Amino acid sequence: MKKIQAIIEKADDGGISIYSEDVNGAYGFGLTEQEAKEDFISVLEEQAEYYKEKHGEFPSWYKAGYSVEYVYDLSGFFEAFPFINASKFAKEIGMNESVMRKYKGKIITASEKQRAIIQSKYNEILKRMANVKF
Repeated sequence: MKKIQAIIEKADDGGISIYSEDVNGAYGFGLTEQEAKEDFISVLEEQAEYYKEKHGEFPSWYKAGYSVEYVYDLSGFFEAFPFINASKFAKEIGMNESVMRKYKGKIITASEKQRAIIQSKYNEILKRMANVKF
């Protein structure tokens, strides 16, 4: 089974966009994350049908079955969870607040190394929060 990684980001028009580098031309858009996911899946199905029309068979990723793994870029993360303050989050993980705000606004993109650091610090926060009892 092929795992397709789909990246959720804030769209330039204020909605949500989803794209994948695993399937050429796979883009989804919506006003909400759910709408964008539904559009993305629809586009994947259309891409497979189009490929079959051109080549006489479905693409290998489709024939073997596929699953979609959604991941967020930082702009998509803050769009999906607007109650998380980018500056306070940056401060909590020991990062420059201004840089985090630029990630949030899609002014700049975090490098793979920087994303790994942010993910690690985020995971630490989740572990702490998992122990919270009310």
